[in-house]
Amino acid sequence: MTESTRVPLVGGRRRQIVEVAAGLFAERGFHGVSMHEIGEAVGTSGPALYKHFAGKEALLGAMLVDISERLLAEGRRRAEEARPEGPRAELAALIRWHVEFALTEPALITVQFRDLASLGVDDRATVRRLQRRYVEIWTAAIQAATGTDAAHARSSAHAVFGLINSTPHSARLDTTEMATLLERMAGAALMG
Repeated sequence: MTESTRVPLVGGRRRQIVEVAAGLFAERGFHGVSMHEIGEAVGTSGPALYKHFAGKEALLGAMLVDISERLLAEGRRRAEEARPEGPRAELAALIRWHVEFALTEPALITVQFRDLASLGVDDRATVRRLQRRYVEIWTAAIQAATGTDAAHARSSAHAVFGLINSTPHSARLDTTEMATLLERMAGAALMG
């Protein structure tokens, strides 16, 4: 499915199906879950899901493209909002956003990490393009806050994503404490 034909996941039944599928995919993997099981989990039949998604791959595509779009749009918004306060504030805003996302969407992070290769070619290309744009927001913010070159800033962004995105496996504190810990660790790693 191309971007121009994709139906946004703004709410309702499609959003519910995606959320339930994300939980099942995170628990058992994309290949370990059938459309029948997803349908059953949302209170309908597997075949009824086909009026919302062409198949399981399309469902995964909608899920991963949507989270990539949300990360990018909200990252851009928060960076722009914090920019007048200075480079360190902009970077701190990006850190807060990514930590918030990781702590509220652990299933999506697990699916993104584990099942990206199961996407169709077009959806995989779209996700990768959106991810690169998100990384570039971080790269610019890291460069502005630290004075480092683009290659080091980009590598630093990926390393911090690894730290923050480990939360589906490492979050052992309550959400507020975990957010504080991750923000402090990411800030220290990037800004020293």
